Amino acid sequence: MCGIVGLFLKDKTLEPELGALLSEMLVTMTDRGPDSAGIAIYGGETNDLAKITVQSAAPERDFPGLEAKLGEASGGAATVTVKSTHAVIAVPSDRLDAVRAALARTAPDVRVMGVGTSVEIYKEVGLPKDVVARFGVARMSGTHGIGHTRMATESAVTTMGAHPFSTGADQCLVHNGSLSNHNNLRRELVKKGMRFETQNDSEVAAAYLTAEMETGKDLGEALTGALDDLDGFFTFVVGTKSGFGVLRDPIACKPAVMAETDRYVAFGSEYRALVNLPGIETARVWEPEPATVYFWDHDKAAA
Repeated sequence: MCGIVGLFLKDKTLEPELGALLSEMLVTMTDRGPDSAGIAIYGGETNDLAKITVQSAAPERDFPGLEAKLGEASGGAATVTVKSTHAVIAVPSDRLDAVRAALARTAPDVRVMGVGTSVEIYKEVGLPKDVVARFGVARMSGTHGIGHTRMATESAVTTMGAHPFSTGADQCLVHNGSLSNHNNLRRELVKKGMRFETQNDSEVAAAYLTAEMETGKDLGEALTGALDDLDGFFTFVVGTKSGFGVLRDPIACKPAVMAETDRYVAFGSEYRALVNLPGIETARVWEPEPATVYFWDHDKAAA
């Protein structure tokens, strides 16, 4: 099962509504995955700041005093915004590596959900409506975002097993399906320096795309390579700092539908996730073709 949603905004006037629109889409997919949910919001980028989204099973213990713990590594510039079990740590971009090292050293039980200049990732166990309410997602603005409702079939119901998975700066992935060669691929990616936090096959898919993009490929090119290198059945929706991509395997047994207007591009595991989007009645609606990469990029659109 599992349910996926994604929304890529072309119209800047919709950006204040991104969180609300994406939340409603995600909650509509609850019966496809009621055990956990997650969402990635892209927006609020600054040129000189990076963001680290972290999670703690004991936020009342781990988050107080976190700014002070990271003070030396951040040059005294770290700010921590707590949102329930998650917190967003903003630091100068040139101090990011030092702050991550200090975080691992001084707060070892805090887990990194995502890192970048744009993305924030929130995920937890529980119904999607409770997860998005817990983090105030409906009040968030941004340029694009992806979300996932999970029905655990291959592993336990845990926060770390929830999607999205992020393995590179401003990169994350949600997945519906199963990969058959993920263990072999994991070993090859470890040799290339990739690190893994879970045994979930979806994290391997995310790491594969990260490794491919580190060679200079854009998201569209990395997704094209996935058709040859990943075995199994899958639907991927992927976000980068400026891009949004969709890919289904050659059999395409998992449901998917897309819609596009001059204001946005939207993805849902089912059409009912899209029905309340503005202007959906005049949108171009289609089922994404098997083994076909769909890719949008704000930077390329502006070029």
